[in-house]
Amino acid sequence: MTEANRRSKNITEGVARAPNRSMYYAMGYTEKDFGKPMIGVANGHSTITPCNSGLQKLADAAVDALKAAGANPQVFGTPTISDGMAMGTEGMKYSLVSREVIADCVETCVGGQWMDGVLVIGGCDKNMPGGMMGMLRANVPSIYVYGGTILPGRYKGQDLNIVSVFEAVGQFSAGKMSEEDFCQIERRAIPGSGSCGGMYTANTMSSAFEALGLSLPYSSTEANVHDEKVTSTARAAQVLVEAVKKDIKPRDIVTKKSLENAVAVIMATGGSTNAVLHFLAIAHAAEVEWTIDDFERMRKKVPVLCDLKPSGKYLAVDLHRAGGIPAVMKVLLEAGLLHGDCLTITGKTVAQNLAEVPPLRADQDVIRPIGDPMYAEGHLAILRGNLAPEGCVAKITGLKNPVITGPARVFDDEQSALAAIMANRIKAGDVMVLRYLGPKGGPGMPEMLAPTGALIGQGLGESVGLITDGRFSGGTWGMVVGHVAPEAYEGGVIALVHEGDSITIDAHTLQLQLNVGDEELARRRARWKQPAPRYTRGVLAKFAFNAASASRGAVLDRYED
Repeated sequence: MTEANRRSKNITEGVARAPNRSMYYAMGYTEKDFGKPMIGVANGHSTITPCNSGLQKLADAAVDALKAAGANPQVFGTPTISDGMAMGTEGMKYSLVSREVIADCVETCVGGQWMDGVLVIGGCDKNMPGGMMGMLRANVPSIYVYGGTILPGRYKGQDLNIVSVFEAVGQFSAGKMSEEDFCQIERRAIPGSGSCGGMYTANTMSSAFEALGLSLPYSSTEANVHDEKVTSTARAAQVLVEAVKKDIKPRDIVTKKSLENAVAVIMATGGSTNAVLHFLAIAHAAEVEWTIDDFERMRKKVPVLCDLKPSGKYLAVDLHRAGGIPAVMKVLLEAGLLHGDCLTITGKTVAQNLAEVPPLRADQDVIRPIGDPMYAEGHLAILRGNLAPEGCVAKITGLKNPVITGPARVFDDEQSALAAIMANRIKAGDVMVLRYLGPKGGPGMPEMLAPTGALIGQGLGESVGLITDGRFSGGTWGMVVGHVAPEAYEGGVIALVHEGDSITIDAHTLQLQLNVGDEELARRRARWKQPAPRYTRGVLAKFAFNAASASRGAVLDRYED
């Protein structure tokens, strides 16, 4: 290169570089900082919900630890929607949408600022898959820090959590609870910051992320208000800096085998139905082949080991005291139900991380030994039939008889269904059909905790079936089937159900069947017309237009189908 060419090249690079560096100088950077890795801190802190109101202290701890480890922290925000607060309202339609918005935020900031790594901090349900999807899309060294679970509330000697409130609504409306008790449960159920306390969606996803290898051991069941959560976050920042040096990326960690590890832990802990939807989306972001049938394959070989709410006794803090997710994983590993050779963000394999984990303690009954499980097979069953040829998801544990055939009680929205329950118009043996609530029809696939909680509160959880093309809260249990696909808005058979039709839900044979002849269904289909979209502008309209089927994770960037 001639001197003139060299000088020209230097001038060109300098012109491109100087404004960039000037912006950093404005934030207090010095010359030596430009040799350090730039690490994003995706901070989900907000005062919208207690799930996220305790995250700022974790972001602060991450920033301090990153600086101490020789990195430059770059903090940016991600939004959140509180499922618990939005439940039963129009706002619930934004919940699943927020998963995509969070993923976009992480991908956009990491890609736009050329970050060398990212530490994602989240609390409420969609923070978890949204953050993970963004990490996988960006594919720079990354670690997920869960904001931590909530401590239980307490009233009349009983532990309380968010689901206690929804079930109290049903009990109060049925005349089974006094107004004073109802008000006290409402006031006491959530005593401080942290995510909902059972093995609901947030704790399910945090536990699965630990098993996946992208969160630190023990971190997924820590309480937000405890000091160990801050200490764990600082440790995560240190581990991330080492991962940057070793160039360990999320897609090096998220493989089909590590997805099997995550789903094994979901089954063993009795996790949320939402995990099916979210891990389909996570696998898509990782470009790993994974289908709804893989969940059924895993269900058949992994028992439920943990006695956790919503259908069991204990909360996430109890699981943590009993040994946490490492204790569960150790049982699974020793039983040959976990891949010990999978890489984790620590740089060690799963087996190496678990090597020092002690055997199950005899003084606890939260985690059962492999020879004495809660249930011999997993709890998240994939049902099929003429009502759900693409599949649907049922949580089948905790039920005395997971089979029902009964008359359809049809509702085209959640609010009218809830009103029917509260007015005592739903009787034992009925099968409620809640439709036009799917990814496109809702839009946004809202959760149905209000009606299912009311059914439980009225004592109908075992005797009334409920099917929907929407979703359920992680706190839901009972004779419920969600994610029915194809959805009603797309002309799925669920749109053709008439009031009084016979429907069978059979978790033994994995069937969801509308007991109506093919000729009659053909006549109904010929008369069916797709409804007008509920929204034609804004984020809900964009979601409805782009969303894939629930059987494909309801992702927005699946263009090949």
